[in-house]
Amino acid sequence: MPDSLAATDRTRLVREANRAVYDRDAIYKILDEAFICHLGFATADGQPFVIPTMFARVGDFLYFHGSAASRTLRGLASGLPACVTVTLTDGLVLARSVFNHSMNYRSVVVLGQAELIDDPAEKLAALHAFTEKLIPGRWNDARQPNEKELKATSILRLPLTEVSAKIRVGDVEDDADDYALRVWAGVIPLRLVADPPLRDSRCEASIPTPAYASNYKR
Repeated sequence: MPDSLAATDRTRLVREANRAVYDRDAIYKILDEAFICHLGFATADGQPFVIPTMFARVGDFLYFHGSAASRTLRGLASGLPACVTVTLTDGLVLARSVFNHSMNYRSVVVLGQAELIDDPAEKLAALHAFTEKLIPGRWNDARQPNEKELKATSILRLPLTEVSAKIRVGDVEDDADDYALRVWAGVIPLRLVADPPLRDSRCEASIPTPAYASNYKR
């Protein structure tokens, strides 16, 4: 598998092309860190939808899951073109001028057609990936899906073949004349942190909080 994904007419960045990234490893790291993606598609009558949803990457595919009755999953399984976007916000960039304020971010766009997965083993593997992405170690502690739950769940697979990333890192970029202004400028880093876990009211007090919950980090 090539280290870089080939840019296509649909994924080649035109504006601020210097921020474009097609390196497979860098793209996969962004996808693996993000919890939520936005899944876009247009129905046969032209109505667009953008749905926030959980996802997981397994190898060179993205997986999505939901109810077997989901209109979104049924529509995508019928062959509607899909557009998946993921964004991670890493910092607020405060320039000396309002015009040059920005954000440090990492984003990915995936284009393609998803297919419905029927194989029970692959469905189970996808559900394992969803669970372990949320919190590693949880799959083996919790009850795993039974046959009824698997039948009630639809899972779609989208190949990671037409993909690009856009990344902004670094300091403030002001106009040359503005550097003389007596205005504070800099970057406010942002990161996702977890508060201490809250025990379910019906969870026995004698059950210890697992380390993966009490020490959770991203």
